[in-house]
Amino acid sequence: MEETLKAFRRLLQRTPVYGAYKALGHYPDYWYWILRGRPARSPHLLKQKVVREYGEKYGLKTLVETGTYYGEMVAAMKSRFDRIYSIEFVPALAERSIRKFARDEQVRIFCGDSRVVMPEVLALLQGPALFWLEAGYYGWVGMETDKQRLSAEMEMILSHPYPHVVLLDDARCLTGQNGIPTVSDVKSYIESKFPERLVEVEFDVMRITLRR
Repeated sequence: MEETLKAFRRLLQRTPVYGAYKALGHYPDYWYWILRGRPARSPHLLKQKVVREYGEKYGLKTLVETGTYYGEMVAAMKSRFDRIYSIEFVPALAERSIRKFARDEQVRIFCGDSRVVMPEVLALLQGPALFWLEAGYYGWVGMETDKQRLSAEMEMILSHPYPHVVLLDDARCLTGQNGIPTVSDVKSYIESKFPERLVEVEFDVMRITLRR
């Protein structure tokens, strides 16, 4: 039975409705997370809430995302931001999202390594933006990735002329193992190199803002 369900899911992943199927699953996932006592891994509905709240709190009209995946965050936020730029490493997933959001003029999907694509995205910005970055990119889809990607991304974003706000998803993936930095490493790096920045972590999301 389990193998049948897995085979069905793999088949469903190849269809246009898989994104909607995953979105429906966010609701039971959220309540299950609460029932389990709110463990480290946060449900997607909570992540959407964090992105929405930070956009509103800082008056940000542009969202930049790394790790489009099936476009769930883009779909949830496309009516709340004037512009959304999302970078996806896997060509098949990027192409899927390009088709999915073809009618949404405010959405642009990029394909490639986010460290390489990020300068192109930064050049498009005309004011401060909210960045939703993917810490879980390390080792994602079974591939060993560049361990310096995260620090390179952070330096590009935080050195940019505009006072961007950065949210780093899946902070629990910063384990300190196999060359991956720890949460403390990232916090120390940012706050020492960019002393005007404050780094906080709550519900598996690292939040990087300007000090008040």
